[in-house]
Amino acid sequence: MQRSKLGLDFEKVGHAKEVSKRIADDVQKFVENYSTVSVERTLCRLLGIDGVDKNEVPLPNVVIDELQEKGVLSEGVMFFLGNAILETGLNPQEIAEKVAVGELDITKIPVRSTEEIHKAIEPFVTKSIQVIRDRKAKRDNYINTIGEGPKPYLYVIVATGNIYEDVVQAEAAARQGADIIAVIRTTGQSLLDYVPYGATTEGFGGTVATQENFRIMRTHLDKIGEEEGKYIRLCNYCSGLCMPEIAAMGAIEGLDVMLNDALYGILFRDINMQRTIVDQYFSRLLNGFAGVIINTGEDNYLTTADAFDEAHTVLASDFINEQLALVAGLPEEQMGLGHAFEMEPGLENGFLYELGQAQMIREIFPKAPLKYMPPTKFMTGNVFKGHVQDALFNQISIWTGQGIQLLGMLTEAIHTPFMSDRYLSIENAKYIFNNMKSIGDEMEFKEGGIIRQRAAKVLDDAIELVEKIEKEGLFNALEKGIFADIKRPKDGGKGLAGVVEKGSNYFNPFIELLHKK
Repeated sequence: MQRSKLGLDFEKVGHAKEVSKRIADDVQKFVENYSTVSVERTLCRLLGIDGVDKNEVPLPNVVIDELQEKGVLSEGVMFFLGNAILETGLNPQEIAEKVAVGELDITKIPVRSTEEIHKAIEPFVTKSIQVIRDRKAKRDNYINTIGEGPKPYLYVIVATGNIYEDVVQAEAAARQGADIIAVIRTTGQSLLDYVPYGATTEGFGGTVATQENFRIMRTHLDKIGEEEGKYIRLCNYCSGLCMPEIAAMGAIEGLDVMLNDALYGILFRDINMQRTIVDQYFSRLLNGFAGVIINTGEDNYLTTADAFDEAHTVLASDFINEQLALVAGLPEEQMGLGHAFEMEPGLENGFLYELGQAQMIREIFPKAPLKYMPPTKFMTGNVFKGHVQDALFNQISIWTGQGIQLLGMLTEAIHTPFMSDRYLSIENAKYIFNNMKSIGDEMEFKEGGIIRQRAAKVLDDAIELVEKIEKEGLFNALEKGIFADIKRPKDGGKGLAGVVEKGSNYFNPFIELLHKK
């Protein structure tokens, strides 16, 4: 039996996970009957379709838009591509290029037998799986030979808008000691229903996520890692309307960490919940198979709701996200479940409450490389106080054994960090992590004290919440604003038109293969 420093009742924890599993299983019943335009475009990409047409529309969009306009997308793109391969002798890329210039209508080709169609697509599926396996093996080889930094991983962001400038900033951060470089995505990309193409040099608030940008950054980080003798992980975002597509691009190009949350897009980007739930399943299958750590976005709840009063919603969401990830075959060791150090700094004993919550999350999800977010909501531009807030956050992280430490910046609330700001934040964390390395092993928590009582209350409140969500069903609960005080209608939001019920010819062999690891 696991021992709790907080005196947590693990029977209660087990009960919460069982309830959350039932919630996830109920959601999965819906998922299995539907596909989306983004899942189908992902299949195009996995089969080797890439590039853009003369209007710069990505070829996966060209193919899927054609099927959707003709009302046959429910049969799935694999069916039509497999049939077209048999009839034309062309590969999927060549077929897409002919569709783009109007030389081929893949919906009007004589239909071969199901068995023939499945067999025709098989070599392209096998090749794609091998590409992802090889990329994962390359990462594993780096970690086994040159190693990587200790946990908590030091995670910093670059966000210039220009991928080549990002490379310069990433190199500086890696040489200063960063373990994970996150390329923040340009504002609004999560709402684009296509993935832009090629290297980009203009972005607002971040850099466009494209496959070529992934390749450029991964190549440079590998070079820097070899020089520094430490593998540097790369993070980007596969949230939004193109979740599975970006997950596939990340798997192919060797990303290590991806923002991937079943609920974030619904709550904070008003993306339709049916669309997001279907998309997140396939995106997590890809992340799991590729060895990518997902980051979930529970910290965002505390930017719209009070961090003290609503801490239990973070834990409840972690419970549900964990179970949705397990359904998608994602191991616990790849679940960067989110939480945050976001209480109002004037709150008496706030540090103790934050410590209790961080230890609680660590004990409840012992194998997960937890993603711990820095103070942002109450950063004021006072750089001296901000640096102290970040130092307290760093102390809790090393004390409670967090996995991924998103470093706070003393200039939060003023501007995008300068390289010098990043250096000070890395220095702050390294100093505290080294100086307090074994504090978690040395310290016990007083029975009946503030810290234990806080953790027990948050757990009880989270259990009550997941029980309520099970009674309502996740979709209904989201409609009622159960998380972050934000209500979203089941048939509202962006992207609902891209959801299709699977037809009789539908097949997707990747699902079974990705589950096999």
